[in-house]
Amino acid sequence: MVDATTEVSTQQGPARVHLTPAKGEPRGSLLLTHGAGGGIGGVDLVAIEATLPQHGWQVVLVEMPWKVAGKKVAPMPPKLDAAWREIVPAVRGQLHERVVFGGRSAGARVSCRLAVEMGAAGVLALSFPLIPPGKGEEASRIHELVPPVEAGLPVQVVQGARDAFGSPAKVLSRLRRELGDRADEVLAEQVRVDEAPGTHSFTDGDAVAAAVVDFWAPGP
Repeated sequence: MVDATTEVSTQQGPARVHLTPAKGEPRGSLLLTHGAGGGIGGVDLVAIEATLPQHGWQVVLVEMPWKVAGKKVAPMPPKLDAAWREIVPAVRGQLHERVVFGGRSAGARVSCRLAVEMGAAGVLALSFPLIPPGKGEEASRIHELVPPVEAGLPVQVVQGARDAFGSPAKVLSRLRRELGDRADEVLAEQVRVDEAPGTHSFTDGDAVAAAVVDFWAPGP
């Protein structure tokens, strides 16, 4: 289903970008990248790439430079962010004017950190790693998830029901704490936290894709 694959030069080496066109009237482009260990073959990313184009969304799967180079573990966040800052402008001319940033785990963090800075139209955070297992609240990454919410962007978080980095309920409670009195309004109109089968790795890609379609296809 991928229509085109291209390499993008970055200071960290080439990234690889796989573009799947939207069917019918285009609604937007979803730039979607992987986590710190796996690649774009995760069940969630594969299912989204197969499903969302049927609802008017171009899906662009991004393999980060470290993954293209064959490394097993991602670099630290500043390098991931630096690569994203190079990749997005390089492919911008092939995208719809409405671009949503998305990713799973470490890729979700990149999307959240850079969405406002780079003018994204929304964020899809899959398996957002709220708190590393065994760590306390001081290690929470909620501060990365909040900026696109505060900026008024539509944000969808999809968590595995048994995600050790943060269950859907835990992510939702931390968001409510950060948003305070505005929580009910924001969560009703702009932000959604969905649950899908699995742990930090989803076990049902179709369930993830269905949740993504339900949020983005109607046009939040």
